[in-house]
Amino acid sequence: MITRYLFVLLTFLWVNSVLYAQNQLTLSEAVMEQYRKFRPDNVYDFQWLPGSQDYSYVDGFTKLVIYDSKKKRKSEIRIDELNKGLESSLRWFSGFKWINAVEFIINDGSNFYSYDWIKKSGRVLLSLPKSIEVQNEVYQERTNAIAYTRENNLYLFQNNTETAITSFQDKNIVAGQAIARSEFGITNGIFWSPNGNFLAFYQKDETEVSSYPLLDITKTPGITNLIKYPMAGMASEQPRLGIYNLTTKTTVYIDPRGDSYDYLTNVAWDKNEQHLLIAEVKRNQKEMSLQLYDNSGKFIRTLFTEKNDRYVEPEHPPYFINDNQFVWLSERTGNTNLFLCDLYGKVEQLTTNRWEALDMKGVSRNGRVLYFMGTGESPLDTKLFQVDIRTKKQIELTKEPGTHEAKVSPNDMLIFHQFSSSSIFNLAKIMDLRGRTLATLIQSEDKLAAYKLGANTIGKLSAKDGSDLYTRLIKPSNFDPTKKYPVMVYVYGGPHAQMITNSWLNGANLWMHWMAEQGYLVFTLDNRGSAHRGFEFESQIHRRVGTVEIEDQLTGVDYLKSLPFVDSKRLAVHGWSFGGFMTTSLMLRAPGVFTTGVAGGPVTDWKFYEIMYGERYMDTPETNADGYERASLLNKTANLQGKLLLIHGGIDDVVVPQHSQALIKAFIDKGKQVDFFEYPTHKHNVTGKDRVHLIEKVLKYIMENNV
Repeated sequence: MITRYLFVLLTFLWVNSVLYAQNQLTLSEAVMEQYRKFRPDNVYDFQWLPGSQDYSYVDGFTKLVIYDSKKKRKSEIRIDELNKGLESSLRWFSGFKWINAVEFIINDGSNFYSYDWIKKSGRVLLSLPKSIEVQNEVYQERTNAIAYTRENNLYLFQNNTETAITSFQDKNIVAGQAIARSEFGITNGIFWSPNGNFLAFYQKDETEVSSYPLLDITKTPGITNLIKYPMAGMASEQPRLGIYNLTTKTTVYIDPRGDSYDYLTNVAWDKNEQHLLIAEVKRNQKEMSLQLYDNSGKFIRTLFTEKNDRYVEPEHPPYFINDNQFVWLSERTGNTNLFLCDLYGKVEQLTTNRWEALDMKGVSRNGRVLYFMGTGESPLDTKLFQVDIRTKKQIELTKEPGTHEAKVSPNDMLIFHQFSSSSIFNLAKIMDLRGRTLATLIQSEDKLAAYKLGANTIGKLSAKDGSDLYTRLIKPSNFDPTKKYPVMVYVYGGPHAQMITNSWLNGANLWMHWMAEQGYLVFTLDNRGSAHRGFEFESQIHRRVGTVEIEDQLTGVDYLKSLPFVDSKRLAVHGWSFGGFMTTSLMLRAPGVFTTGVAGGPVTDWKFYEIMYGERYMDTPETNADGYERASLLNKTANLQGKLLLIHGGIDDVVVPQHSQALIKAFIDKGKQVDFFEYPTHKHNVTGKDRVHLIEKVLKYIMENNV
């Protein structure tokens, strides 16, 4: 009996000592260390060695490890060893890529090297002179050439010689950079052909595009930097696509086949460099034609056209699987599915899923099987699938629920995948196609185990149209269901974003847990209009941005008010960008629901926003005057109840400062008091150490005013 009591006492003391030893998360840690100290262990830059079942990954940025399929270590290369062999001064394995089973390339941005891990020796492939300034550089390993931009022109460096591909004196003509403000999946402006014999590049004429002034306060006196910013309904850039022939050293240009303001998107070369595909989207974004050209810029044919009364939005370039066939990802059926197409215009649907295909991941050696990422049945997941081109049989390869990344080996026998979920911090492993684990690379522990964190749970509500609305609720670690808690609603609500995922922390920011520890509930809801739910779910916002989104957020508020532990009189809301628009909209279009709002970088009137995004969802101010009027916040300032803080980056080139300035003027005109804070040297996001200042500003404002 004494032994039993002693055991109970020791257990009690141990449990209490563990609880007592738990650390309080500081706000600085929550903001700055989420993806550093607290990030689960990850496998970084995993790559299969070409033609092999061997693989490599970077361990701690300064060590490359190479294994066979059963995790038997074959080699370890430290960065200091690599520098010795290359006579270089690399700080980490930047730009790392295997070019065969024994040799990889690596670069520091100016110097490109090749290294043989068997011979432990390497060589310089290309070295840019320090006098040459480069931006947007893209290296072509087959021809050992690099294309890059400087100011508004495009250059090529090869055989120790720089060649100016363009030489426009007019700064309104820009070559080699991303166009259309990086919409339509556009991330760059330089497109090497597979063997490096041709270089395609974007060019844009911004002569007619209005300039917008941004103040640079780092100079004395401050100076005005003018950026080109095409606002909804106004003149847009005029795009072209150039093709530079490295043999003849000549350039030809492709213009839109429709209007000169149409968009040229999703550029792709075929495997043998004979053809180029361009998805041409009309200015009104309701029609897309996939155009085929040869490498001399000659138009061959239109392969197919997609139309929609709301909008079409191609985001993935054609994925070639052989010389003639490619895969096209399209929303034409209501969900993003895979279509097999050829260069003669034949189109065949491969998948008929009622969920979203997200990205192509490869094709089998025999060309019969395609690998792709998709959500699967749960929109909160990201998984790897395969589909047989002939039979259309589809197999889910990563069956564990969660958010996966995956790579199939060159021989189609093995799969690397790592994932996290609500219950798994991060797990990385090698498995076969049957799902059997051959090697576990990493199984991360909870890096936050020593800190006091409350429950983080995912729920589901129903929208008024019957759609599922996913929610996330974070509670304090000392949550007491008999108490009443104030709530901060964190909102984004716009297209292309999903706040709630089956992943580490359920997609939350760690500072939300800090806020919960201050005695708050932190709630988020992905409303209609958000990503990975199909075209109908996302496009309901068309021509009426801010309508169904508010309706769904208020459904979330009704749910919160139904909870016995929620103080329904102390609700606050915060969001950034589209979330800033939503925050201000909720304060002005649903006055009295929230006591406090903090809107960061908010769109306040869609006529101030850029054409490519704005006109997709709202059409133009001329063709949708009522929709713009309803969505505008400038005419609703008299409705404000409670406290509102607007925050804006002083040189925001995405949601330009005019949005907040115009809204403040409208508040003044109505005699309404609001608060405003500017981050003078920041663009659309406040980054670096200043982000701690930002989050502290947001959360303290809520705690001080949500009373």
